[in-house]
Amino acid sequence: MPQTLHTTCSHDCPDACSILVDIEDGRAVRIRGNPDHPVTRGFLCGKVARYLERVYSPERLLHPLRRVGAKGEGRFERITWDEALDTIAARLTAIAADYGPESILPYSYGGTMGYLNGAGMDRRFFHRLGASLLARTICAEAGAVGLTVTQGVRVGTEPEQFRHSKLILAWGANILGTNVHLWPFIVEARRNGARFYVIDPHLNRTARQADWHIPIHPGSDTALALGMMHVIVAEGLFDADYVSRYTLGFEDLRERVKEYPPERAAALTGIPAGDIVRLAREYATVRPAAIRLNYGLQRSERGAMAVRTIAMLPAITGSWREVGGGLQLSTSQAFRLRRDKLEMPELCLRSPLGRMPRTINMVELGKALLDLDAPPVKALFVYNSNPAAVAPDQNRVLRGLRREDLFTVVSEQFQTDTADYADILLPAPTFLEHSDLYFAYGHYHLQLARPVIEPLGEALPNVELFRRLARRMGFTEACFNETDDDLVRTLLDSDHPWVRGITLERLEREHSIRLSVGEPGKPFLPFAEGGFETPSGRCELRADGLAARGIDPLPAYTPPTESRLGDAGLRQRYPLELISPKAAELVNSTFSNVACGAQAGSRLEIHPEDAVRRDIENGAVVRVFNDRGSCRLIASVEPSVAAGVVCAEAVRWNKRSPDGRNVNALTSDRLTDMGGGATFYSTLVEVEKAGD
Repeated sequence: MPQTLHTTCSHDCPDACSILVDIEDGRAVRIRGNPDHPVTRGFLCGKVARYLERVYSPERLLHPLRRVGAKGEGRFERITWDEALDTIAARLTAIAADYGPESILPYSYGGTMGYLNGAGMDRRFFHRLGASLLARTICAEAGAVGLTVTQGVRVGTEPEQFRHSKLILAWGANILGTNVHLWPFIVEARRNGARFYVIDPHLNRTARQADWHIPIHPGSDTALALGMMHVIVAEGLFDADYVSRYTLGFEDLRERVKEYPPERAAALTGIPAGDIVRLAREYATVRPAAIRLNYGLQRSERGAMAVRTIAMLPAITGSWREVGGGLQLSTSQAFRLRRDKLEMPELCLRSPLGRMPRTINMVELGKALLDLDAPPVKALFVYNSNPAAVAPDQNRVLRGLRREDLFTVVSEQFQTDTADYADILLPAPTFLEHSDLYFAYGHYHLQLARPVIEPLGEALPNVELFRRLARRMGFTEACFNETDDDLVRTLLDSDHPWVRGITLERLEREHSIRLSVGEPGKPFLPFAEGGFETPSGRCELRADGLAARGIDPLPAYTPPTESRLGDAGLRQRYPLELISPKAAELVNSTFSNVACGAQAGSRLEIHPEDAVRRDIENGAVVRVFNDRGSCRLIASVEPSVAAGVVCAEAVRWNKRSPDGRNVNALTSDRLTDMGGGATFYSTLVEVEKAGD
């Protein structure tokens, strides 16, 4: 008898979709969006709508494997789970004894957004082992820090409220590509007369649907926000009552924005001064106005400052008071669950180190593998990530992965670029095959998922993998015997009013529960009456905590080193600014090996003026290069980017590229101004016709 079961999409996307799966004879035969979920609303993105092709792909890894060829060659032989676990335990034990446990480095990120398999038993295992800690900064940390400095907490306008907006700014947000479940609310708002503007260097799918696309120089968003505030303050368009009640440092900010008149902001951003004035006036006077800010703009060298500055706008205009106003970057910090009790960092003190281990920034993986000593990295354990494809300064990363003295374990669903370098390769399940609890960073609904099918082959979820490894390593703490349900209950053991009353039993019945944010049945207005979680309790236009760290407490703009206004010597050699936004067909490198993502990340969009100067025709194979490396792409000559800017969507698998490299052969491991994030979009390159 066919069944319909609930699950939740695990992929790194703000939408965290509620999903229905039809099961016949133990096999999933149909997948679709849950029509009863208030954000999913019955549809899925093009990737997940075809997810069963991924689940049942003949390329799935189904058994543990051991390397038999050279590193990077991708040749393996099948072994048993006992052989795999015994080998891993023996090697980690020996490496820890010879070099110290900090010579072992876990490497993971957003391969699943589930609490249990994303940051649960794995954290306990590595903490107890005494392995190096990983600063997981590669995607969103700069933006998280920038938002927190201004607001004190990562919450914002709920997606359901965008239907009430009269002006929506998609600022660095390709909604149709990376946040598609917000789009119906925008469509509804536009039917009711709303204007929809896109601020982005790239004329992407979302920008093509906008009432106004505002192209901006990469990495200059802070200058635009300061220019807008110059107009808003000078023309008295700010909300004086909200500012006086709920912000800190307005008079200091008033003086600072005098330095950014529209003419100066125009020179910095490439946006005409008149357009900056128009945008500022409309944003301040068309009410309610909402900003959907996304993580692309914080992947530049001054990304944290950009987010910090833009987040001041709804406070200055009082937009937080209005349904359909405010700003959304992330909703993730509303999920006040007990992650500390799940991850148990105190286990570090029970490790052989007896103290907190060193921390290695994941952005600097190449540097860690090649240059780090005292101790060197001798073991790498990769799960929920594909660093050979997604990490910056790719050529250095690959050199590190080729080290014969580096013991590498990879847990994966498919044989990715990173998997090719594994000594032991382990099969991981898809989200249809295991339990987990899911937060969201684009809405306020907590969701429980149970397996809807049995794991294929011998695939093991991370929770069980690290349980078994803990036993092999002789860890006797009771926490390593906890069940999945024990872990869920641990997370839910919170007294915070937003999650109080949510139990495992309720989640079993309801599958998805809205957090108790705001008053019951009413829209959530997080900062309508202040409530900022900064040290001052106000929106900090002047952040004195930054001054104590030697950082300007007021917003200011400094061009990225690798930009048209940055290092003149670099610009002379590499005159084009490269951006590498997310491809709609991929989630980072995931889906590169299935039909929907096969061609993603293969094109370089280049302005006709730049193409003519280089004798490049549409469809030509080009070499994109700088001091760090090169990759081959297919030229798409079109005015979708401004002259001086090129765009290559990220990031396909290296092995799917003609020269075995993707765009991250060009990006650097330089860190952002705050948060230690990645600077993928601060990259200078040159382009030429590819030789034979």
